Amino acid sequence: MTRLIFARLVQSAAALLLVTLVVFSLVRLTGDPLNVILPEEATKEMYEAAVQRLGMDQSLPVQYVRYLGGLFQGNLGTSSQMRVSVNKLIAERFPATLELGLVAIGLMFVIAVPLGLLAGYKRGGKMDTCIRVLALTGQSIPQFWLGILLILIASVMLHWLPAGGRGDWSHMILPALTLASIGCAGMIRLVRSSVMEVLETDYIKVVRSKGMSELNVLFKHGLRNAAVPVLTFGGLMSANLLTGSIVTESVFGWPGLGRLVYDAIMARDFPVVQGVVLTMSAIYVGINFLIDVAYVYLNPRLR
Repeated sequence: MTRLIFARLVQSAAALLLVTLVVFSLVRLTGDPLNVILPEEATKEMYEAAVQRLGMDQSLPVQYVRYLGGLFQGNLGTSSQMRVSVNKLIAERFPATLELGLVAIGLMFVIAVPLGLLAGYKRGGKMDTCIRVLALTGQSIPQFWLGILLILIASVMLHWLPAGGRGDWSHMILPALTLASIGCAGMIRLVRSSVMEVLETDYIKVVRSKGMSELNVLFKHGLRNAAVPVLTFGGLMSANLLTGSIVTESVFGWPGLGRLVYDAIMARDFPVVQGVVLTMSAIYVGINFLIDVAYVYLNPRLR
């Protein structure tokens, strides 16, 4: 078991190392950042000074090795636009992303599990059909379009909720719903199929033959036995919601990591893009590692 966990840990570290290489390479394909940083009337001397300040006078392999050296020391670099430590920028923006992600995760479970449970129990009926259509629609609608639609209805037409920004709880509702829509549709379908499979087992038939109420059969036995794949999918989607908020934060002007990396991409701020993507990747890989470890303890065959 220890060997298996160690192997997963090595794989996670290798994945993060690969992420650093890919992001380091891709951001430099977007163009020369000095074209954005320097004014149009910049002189040759100003250009050369900026090249030296940003370390762009070195070859790409040397720049990458220097970047890795900083990472091993916990230094993500300095923003080329704001002249501020990337560590500080991430520390300032991460609480907003964490707040939005946790609320979206809560909404995903609160909405998807009851609907999937009801659809699985009422399979083939009108309620099941309505819930499946809802799930299919949720998987088909682009996230940015859903966000704009919610703003149009709830903010512009009805004046119920603010259109963007971060403030009190009312500012949280629309972006959290938009972000949660990513996982709700998939979880509804997974819960439905898992519950349907469990309710057809001989174990459930024996429980029903003993006269147990349908409510107890559904929640005490059906949902409990269907929970393993649901929790696995929920863990993976939780990682996605915490790291995949770029579109939502951009649409609603939410001041989190997603908005930070979007602005950095537009400004070709390489250190910020690298730092945010690496942070998001570390969160995703870390959650996947915890899920793998949980499997080791829950499944004796893996041990």
